[in-house]
Amino acid sequence: MEYNGIERKEFFKKSELIPAIIQDVQNNEILMLAYMNEESLSLTLKTGYTWFWSRSRQELWNKGAHSGHTQKVVNILYDCDEDTLLVKVVQNGAACHTGNRSCFYRELYNGSNKENENE
Repeated sequence: MEYNGIERKEFFKKSELIPAIIQDVQNNEILMLAYMNEESLSLTLKTGYTWFWSRSRQELWNKGAHSGHTQKVVNILYDCDEDTLLVKVVQNGAACHTGNRSCFYRELYNGSNKENENE
């Protein structure tokens, strides 16, 4: 199937799974990173809600199907290499399974931290 001049299968030439960066359309916050296979991308396009492939459970999952924290898809962009998606969504509730709004709530490095200057 073709979308905006590109065959869906083009995204999966390098790998069966591609990263999908999920971003809040209202404030541009990065909410999470998940992986899509061809079937989950197809379901996302068909339903208008995010679907992913769980690498740990080896199964499809519809974000928010159990928690109610759904992601309504507004726009999907792809990168210059056609191997990563940016999915802009309206987030309902928390995006992270921990209950945090974003999965990116822990800091690994802060360049303004004086303690890091001598390392």
